[in-house]
Amino acid sequence: MPTDTKVDVKESDILAAGYQVSHSKSPVFYDKYERKDELQHQTHYCPGCGHGIAHKLIAEALGDLGLQDKTIFVSPVGCSVFAYYYFDVGNVQMAHGRAPAGATGIKRACPDKIVISYQGDGDLAAIGTAEIIHAANRGEKITVFFVNNAIYGMTGGQMAPTTLVGQKSTTSPFGRRSSNEGFPLHMAELISTLEAPVYVERVALSDNKNVMKARKAVRRALEIQRDGIGFSFVEILSPCPTIWAKDPIEARKWVAETMVPNFPLNVFKDKKHEPVENAVVPQRPVPEVLEIAARESTPIAELPKHVHHFKEFEIKIAGFGGQGVLLLGQLLTEMGMREGLEVSWLPSYGPEMRSGSAHCHVCLSKDRIGSPLISHPDVLVALNEVSLRKFASQVAPGGLVLYNRDRLPADFPLPQARIICLPASEIADKLGSTKAANIVMLGALLEETECLLAATAEGVLKTKIKRVAMMEVNRKALAAGREFIDNYVRVGAVSQPDGFAY
Repeated sequence: MPTDTKVDVKESDILAAGYQVSHSKSPVFYDKYERKDELQHQTHYCPGCGHGIAHKLIAEALGDLGLQDKTIFVSPVGCSVFAYYYFDVGNVQMAHGRAPAGATGIKRACPDKIVISYQGDGDLAAIGTAEIIHAANRGEKITVFFVNNAIYGMTGGQMAPTTLVGQKSTTSPFGRRSSNEGFPLHMAELISTLEAPVYVERVALSDNKNVMKARKAVRRALEIQRDGIGFSFVEILSPCPTIWAKDPIEARKWVAETMVPNFPLNVFKDKKHEPVENAVVPQRPVPEVLEIAARESTPIAELPKHVHHFKEFEIKIAGFGGQGVLLLGQLLTEMGMREGLEVSWLPSYGPEMRSGSAHCHVCLSKDRIGSPLISHPDVLVALNEVSLRKFASQVAPGGLVLYNRDRLPADFPLPQARIICLPASEIADKLGSTKAANIVMLGALLEETECLLAATAEGVLKTKIKRVAMMEVNRKALAAGREFIDNYVRVGAVSQPDGFAY
């Protein structure tokens, strides 16, 4: 047969001829791999690479367990960087080493999904050491598949954390020396010393017998996550023929004869306990509600509850360090939690915290929050002119800007939002402390938007401020902000009077 002749044999033709197909591509893989136009029938992995086998074992397990439509595959930088071209599941690409951190967020946001972190040794055991250790220590209910080939593959064969003593690499041309580079990390053993992980096993892709053992380990790890039991970790010793400069048969032999003695195959941990249901955390009544109930002998269930008029409410607070920008955001998020809302708080500030630029994003929501980052806030609280000029144009049309001055700058272009100017710093100074300007702004925000209860704010302030004198100043500042809205905004006053009577 000429070498340039292509034979296209379909599975249906084989079955029609009376033959039985014992091995075929899993339906969890895409029909075509569209990474390259001319190579849609094959992956980018080198001949003999263990990633292909590992992919097949994972795909088969997902298909057999009926988990394909529930799975989110998280892959970082490394030889597996293009996994999203192959697995027909949800896919998320993460920065180098950060897959466990990303997987943690995804699993917590989508607890009903199967979340897989798939990583190589340079990725997981080097730059990602902190991420994998802390994810395992927290017992995140994710599954981690760790492909260990004792070398950096994609980036040219540098020494990895798992490179064996004496093994040569581009950065250890004379072999790894324990006295200079230390010993290889044994990640399965290290993870198994932690209390939280449920299942930890090391397998090898060295021969058919061990591949079948690896197949069982992959399935077991996914079953543990499916059943909601906890964190599972499978280390897979894998051949890397190209970087090892061996042919595929020699590479598999090297796994069996050299890697396995250094990385013993074993089930290091397997807690066979029952699944732990997600605990429902009871909402804490606002302390003031408890006080009212005790004073008036009224059952808590019969007390009036605040009805939130929004599905999601986004606030950006900005100023300079020392104005209480971040504290104001923290107060709002704790208030939201006390009122039973989903909340997020995302701070941003420079290294020169005090007097430097600072802002934070606060999201209050009745549903789960997808991202803490806010592009078009409903409200901007601008504590200085720089923040007003920088962020006012980002406020959603019809939104609100609260500005810490008695009037806008003369050359300021009006945005598509309402602007309320209130001299919060001056008001706070008359009350005894300029530091309470952020609380004046909080009072104005609560009164104007009615997003949260002022009673909740006072309760949170009591837990944050221990000095009685300062607490009294903040209580008055909160009331002053609310009174400003009532006295000078809702009555339609055009300008701010010169005197304050707070």
